Amino acid sequence: MARTCRAQLANEPVDGVLLLDKPSGITSNLALQKARRLLNAAKAGHTGTLDPLASGLLPLTFGEATKFSADLLDADKAYEATLQFGVRTSTGDAEGEVIETRAVAVARGAVEQVLAGLTGTIEQVPPMHSALKHEGRPLYALARKGIEVQRAPRQVRIARLRLLDFDGDRARIEVECSKGTYVRVLAEDIGASLGCGAHLAALRRTRVGALTLERAVDLAALEQMPPAARRGWLLPADTLLASLARIELNDADAARLLHGQTVETNAAPSPRVRVYGAAGLLGVASIGADGMLAPLRLVRTG
Repeated sequence: MARTCRAQLANEPVDGVLLLDKPSGITSNLALQKARRLLNAAKAGHTGTLDPLASGLLPLTFGEATKFSADLLDADKAYEATLQFGVRTSTGDAEGEVIETRAVAVARGAVEQVLAGLTGTIEQVPPMHSALKHEGRPLYALARKGIEVQRAPRQVRIARLRLLDFDGDRARIEVECSKGTYVRVLAEDIGASLGCGAHLAALRRTRVGALTLERAVDLAALEQMPPAARRGWLLPADTLLASLARIELNDADAARLLHGQTVETNAAPSPRVRVYGAAGLLGVASIGADGMLAPLRLVRTG
């Protein structure tokens, strides 16, 4: 009987978004594959990776929701980061080798002053230990061979830096930032500004766009659940599209859109909107200056 139930679950379509609380110590892809196996899902993806060192929110997509995975890539993120002062490492985080140690004599007020100075639009030089590519090769592959290349600084936006805890040697801070921000580079910059050096000792992602950890589940809890209960943690695919304007279509217009045809609408022009019919989400479309709604990416219906 148990084998029959598992087979039936494996044959069922799995569509939706799972907010996973990823543990530290594993890659995002391994976390994705574990969740995919637990949900018996044929198709799965994620909305941007977390480093193995980091824990916290990793939104995963299944089935039709994978069509919208890219919608969170540009979203702002929030983290809780632990900084170790007085120790610099080769990677800027706890996974690297210690390359320098210094005495630490830092007051709380000095930390808060540095955090205030790094808030806003700043420039960051991407680290060598990153997935960015140079002449087709990932920077981390070059770094492992002891090769360092010039990297152009990038502008990122730090919306919020708040000191949560401080004990003289370590600080825990809240970071709200734009896409492309390297928190370990931020940790190094904070240490450099304080004159004692620092590295990122721990990192936990708490928010991606409007999605937060409050609705997340970890792998251990997911594994303990009956298969049917695991599906209850899935959110609808349009969870990823909440920032887009909503357009409702009647049955006739919905049918035309699903066949790839344009549909007239009174809505304002927009590069991307989410579209619904009686059956629910139809997909994402654009509205031109002529008021015509044109399909961009549609979901399977029925």
